[in-house]
Amino acid sequence: MDEGVDELVERVDEQDRALGLVVGRRQAVREGWLHRVAVTLCRDGRGRILVHRRSEHLSRFPGLYEVVAGGAVGAGETYEQAAARELAEELGIRVLPRLLFTFLSHGGLSPHWLGVHEAVVPDAVVPDPDEVAWHGWLTEHELRSALLEWRFTPDSHDAFGRYLNWSSRRGSRHDAYRAE
Repeated sequence: MDEGVDELVERVDEQDRALGLVVGRRQAVREGWLHRVAVTLCRDGRGRILVHRRSEHLSRFPGLYEVVAGGAVGAGETYEQAAARELAEELGIRVLPRLLFTFLSHGGLSPHWLGVHEAVVPDAVVPDPDEVAWHGWLTEHELRSALLEWRFTPDSHDAFGRYLNWSSRRGSRHDAYRAE
């Protein structure tokens, strides 16, 4: 998403229910109003996780690494629709990610509801250079090390930790993902 254009988002309450109020995302962040953000953890066929570094000129977290790709859920969009749109815009891939869970995040610039998705995507992604400065595939072990050494966005730490807890509780991680 062009960060020069203010996205329209729906304000939501503490239970993630729409309040029927559409506002600009910048105002929602500035005022601390709850809104929705959709992110996707991308894996390849071997279970590696896509990590990327944000472009330096972005207004939000320039140059930081991310474990997830995503952005604001636009007014009238579902979490899944926003996640799919963001994957196409940022990484040039067209898939329908699977919503795993949502949680109220207090990390980042302001509180927001975060919808965490997962998608298996092709190895060859074509990131938008205006959004992504670098990308690479890491095993879960490599990613755990990188999270300690590299500067990641607040949502990356929170979303990945919750993803690991969610997947271990459900035993839902594919066997192929366990091999490293």
